[in-house]
Amino acid sequence: MGLTGRIRVPSDKSITHRAVMFGAVAHGVTTIHDPLLGADCRSTMEAMRRLGATVEERADRVVITGTDKMASTTIDCGNSGTTMRLLTGLLVGYDGTYELMGDESLSKRPMGRVTVPLRERGANIEGDYAPIRIRGSELGRIDYTLPVASAQVKSAILLAGLRAKGETIVREPMLSRDHTERMLPLFGGRIDVTIEDGVRVIRLDPGGLKGATVHVPADPSSAAFFWAGAAIVPNSRVTTVDVCLNETRIGFLRTLERMGASVSIERARPLGEETVADVTVSTSTLRGIELGGEAIPHQIDELPLFALVASQATSPSTVRDAGELRVKETDRIRTVVTELKTLGVDIEETEDGFTVRPSPIRGGDVDAFGDHRLSMMLQIAALLTDDPVHIHGMDVSDVSYPQFHQDLQRLGREIE
Repeated sequence: MGLTGRIRVPSDKSITHRAVMFGAVAHGVTTIHDPLLGADCRSTMEAMRRLGATVEERADRVVITGTDKMASTTIDCGNSGTTMRLLTGLLVGYDGTYELMGDESLSKRPMGRVTVPLRERGANIEGDYAPIRIRGSELGRIDYTLPVASAQVKSAILLAGLRAKGETIVREPMLSRDHTERMLPLFGGRIDVTIEDGVRVIRLDPGGLKGATVHVPADPSSAAFFWAGAAIVPNSRVTTVDVCLNETRIGFLRTLERMGASVSIERARPLGEETVADVTVSTSTLRGIELGGEAIPHQIDELPLFALVASQATSPSTVRDAGELRVKETDRIRTVVTELKTLGVDIEETEDGFTVRPSPIRGGDVDAFGDHRLSMMLQIAALLTDDPVHIHGMDVSDVSYPQFHQDLQRLGREIE
């Protein structure tokens, strides 16, 4: 039995994180409609409460009253790298002392890509791994070229720039997620984006923000699991509605199209600073492809899912230039390879990616290793075999997609 039906997946995690932070430091009231209330975004919400903002949860929205000062405190960022990296940038210009902590997994993830450029502009930060200790200081001008495509680094530098004494310039040779640049003007941020000699240049003048209304679309990173399932599970057709169609976020959908998947995009329309649409994917015969270079940042979170999809193609696939996967919630290259091998996939690990050959999926005992995206990928894999697949730690998917297991069942399949 295939996957069939229409579904509105949870709202976008990246946009929710940023809307909560911007609202917490803005003057006045911010209303966030349809926010994601998974564990990672709740870490950001609780952080802003501890810092002095008022964050109220209502039926379908979050209402935030911002604060001019950030109270000195210790913040538990849980498993959320976005919370820790963006908060580091946000707090360095405030008059206070702050300690950012995380769980065991987050404490192993490197923060130097954020702390190093912030120190260059005068930030007083101790530690390149959690706990990160910050003492607010006066920040100078910065002109920084991103060495790798990273929306979190870019956003941290821009957030610090709101309270700096001079202009912030970020040069981005390879485009990463652009939600921060799109959203700051909505809150009154003075930001300008141009292309100079083929490089994307973002300029931000310091200044306060004002409260705004934000509508959060459905998360394409969550919808991707249903796109993948619909493409590879026989007799499937799934429509995901109101999905954010930002091109920096739908690299995986474009990859499915390259592989020959049947993809239909309908009712494209604006929602705030973003575009949303209804996306339908149906079972298809897929061909293997090679992914690398500029294609990687726009689907970095979906590459574990690509490994599974590639195993169902008619020819081999390769991923390269994806070393960033090794410093996610787990070493996602290693864990994806080991767990898919357990299920019978012919997959080989490389330093910065993997090679996958067409393979039938079989049953087995696998582990999510505390990684929400690995858990969801394995649940999709289980749809491809009649043999039992036992997933240890499956509930970790709640981090970004509460009720994922239930939604998968509702579309037609039971997973253990």
